[in-house]
Formats: sequence, C-alpha cells, structure tokens
Amino acid sequence: MPYFEDLHELLREVTLWADLRHEQGTKVKATIKHLHKELKRARRKLRAQEPDGPALATEPNELAEIQSLRPKGPRQIWTEFRRAGLASRLKGAWLGRAAGCTLGAPVEGWPVADMEALAQRHEAAFPPDDYWPGHPQPEHKRYGADTFREYLKGHIRYIPVDDDLTYTLLGLLILEKYGPGFTYDDVGRAWVKHLPEACTAEEYALAHLRSGVPAAAAADGNPYQEWIGADIRSDPWGYAAPGWPERAAEMAYRDAYISHRQNGIYGAMFFAAAISAAFAVSEPQEALEIGLTEIPKGCRLAKDIRWAFRTAPDLRSWRAAREAVDERFKGMHSVHTNNNACLTIFGLLLGGKDFTKTIGMTVAMGLDNDCTAATAGSILGAILGARGIPEHWWKPFRNKVRTYIKGHPWFENTDVVKRFAAAAQTVWES
Repeated sequence: MPYFEDLHELLREVTLWADLRHEQGTKVKATIKHLHKELKRARRKLRAQEPDGPALATEPNELAEIQSLRPKGPRQIWTEFRRAGLASRLKGAWLGRAAGCTLGAPVEGWPVADMEALAQRHEAAFPPDDYWPGHPQPEHKRYGADTFREYLKGHIRYIPVDDDLTYTLLGLLILEKYGPGFTYDDVGRAWVKHLPEACTAEEYALAHLRSGVPAAAAADGNPYQEWIGADIRSDPWGYAAPGWPERAAEMAYRDAYISHRQNGIYGAMFFAAAISAAFAVSEPQEALEIGLTEIPKGCRLAKDIRWAFRTAPDLRSWRAAREAVDERFKGMHSVHTNNNACLTIFGLLLGGKDFTKTIGMTVAMGLDNDCTAATAGSILGAILGARGIPEHWWKPFRNKVRTYIKGHPWFENTDVVKRFAAAAQTVWES
C-alpha cells in the first residue's frame, strides 16, 4: 500500500502545481494538459492494479462514488416542504449574498494591508461596517457594465453586476427552463446562450462548449479544476432545495461537473448543502456541519473543513484566522476552493450571527473576498431572514439587480425571491 499512497500524493501535488502555475504562459498550459492526461492514465493503471486500494478512492468525480464515501447525514431536514417563513429566509439569503458580494467586489483579492490603508484614507471602519466610501479607481468598469463607483456608499442604486450574482440568476433560469432534473447538456446550452464571457475554469469550459465539446467532457484537462468557480455557483441549488441538502448537493454536482473536478466539485456540493440546511437551522455551524456530510469524508476539502472547525474556537481575531489559513495553505492560489472555504467558515463562526461583523470580517480576511463574503452572507441571511440584516446593507439596492446574462440584464429582487420559492416548490414536488 505505501507505493499507492506515495503515488497518490505525487499526483495530488502535480494537480495543485497545475492549479498554481497556469498563469505563466501557454507552454505551461500545454504541459498541464499533458500532465492531466498522464494523471488519467496513472489513475486507470492504479485502479486496475488495486481496485480496492485507498490511493485514489478518496476523491472520485462520479456522483455515485462521491455519495458512497459520504459520512452519515440528515439528507433531508424538513420532512415536507414548508412555505411558512421561507419567503423571508429566501429574501435574506439573496440580499445577504448581494451585500457580501457588493462589499467585497471593490477590494477583490486585495492584500489585507491595502484594504486597511483604504479604510484609513477614507476614515472608515476596518473591518468595514458599511460599503466602502471611496476607491482608487472609481471609473474602472467591471463586466462592461458598472464602474467601481456603483459599488460605493452613497452611489449604489441597485445591486451592481458581478459574476457571483450572475451565476446565481443563471441557475434560476436553468431551473425554470429545464426543471430540477436538468442535465449537463442543459447547463452547457444555458452557458452558450447566456454567457458572453467567463473567467478561469468557466472560461476554459465555455470555450470547449462553444467548440462543440460535450458538456460532460468540457472540464477535461481544465487547469483551474479546483478553483472557486463552481463554489460560487452553488447558491441557486441551495435556494431551490431548502431543507433538502442532499438534493441541493446533487444539483450543484451536475452544474459543477461541466467545469470542475474533485475538490472543485466538492466545494460546490458542500456549500449548496450548507445553504440548503441554513433554511432549516438556527446556527451557521450546524448548517456547515450538515454541508460536510454531502462530500467524501476523506477528501482534502473535508479534511480542511474539519481543521477549520477545530481551529475556530482558538482564534483570537480575524487576523489570526487569515494567518492560520496562510500557514496551512502555503503556496496555494488565492482563488482555490479549499483556502477560501476555510475563510468563509471562519467568517461565519467568528461573526456570531451578527451580519455586519460576519461579512465585514470575511472581506477583511482577503483572498477571493467578494466570493467568500457573498457565500457567508447567503448562509447567514438564510438563517436570519431579511429582518435580521441591517437595512443599510440592502436598502440602497432599490429592488433591482444588474447582470451580464445575455437577454436578461436586469432582475427585480422581489421577483427573484418569488421565482426561487416557485422553483423550491417544484423541487419538493418532483
């Protein structure tokens, strides 16, 4: 067995190397593709030689295998679909996600010191307790739609455009057109029809889809296969399966599979299940623990999440949380699934159900902090409901959200909530 375990570790390191080195140019990208082919060949050889061995069995890509490796979990929390209170919790989840995203977007990926300097320059609190009052590039346009000015305090007139929110609404369109039994191909068709652009893993998959590659193979060789992209697409599946984490994770899997593999898929399944659970529990940790029951017990992400649970009670501050993540994930890219998942967990557990503290600290901790704050806001918003979110976070949105979805540039927030409630009804009746 040591041979298989050592080779598995080598393969894991090569995969992470591929994730971390993609940005160095096309020669490296070509090497990455070659390495992924070699990884697949090695996996097949290992399975043939030791079909019951532990080497690669902890991180499968197929749903049946993933589900066979889950720990025990509730699967369903509500024994029947509940309408009572769902609208408020859906509204809280959606507005919480939008608030976290809008707060994090102007400083996405910034070093902590730079965010702190920005706050000092504008005499604002840090961690932030409101939207940023200024930005060094206020006229910089994002996604060809909104400038950074539209994300700033006093200038917000709607939920400004962002990929984290665009994918949530694209998920809603997929549910409405194809139903909860949507396929890989349905997701692929929606992407080709509605996405004018994408980034990293999604850009790679979208290019494959546009060239005619089947959706089930669009992620093959993807050098960003464990980055956060599938994770940020997890919310619509949690919203559409409130109180049914197994179903939420299963839908997230079908969405994630067209662009991600292994821990990239597990991140989407984990957070979809946690968001689903948040509609039926009263504590963030309970929702997170339920989410953990929907991914393989022995995968790297599960181990990292359990580490975050063990570490959180001893953390002195959000700074200590970031330091702990930096120490554990040395060399990992700042938009990987695993390190950002731990920061999201720390934000929720250190926030103490205080919405402002939760998204403020999550943004302050950095890395892919518009994504982490959006997810933290979604989970806590589902627990608190809309009334539990201070109005300065959502009142400036004025019931509108902007996207870059082709054919659907604007949505109304009240309509989004109603449509997700209708999708949830369909899911629970299916």
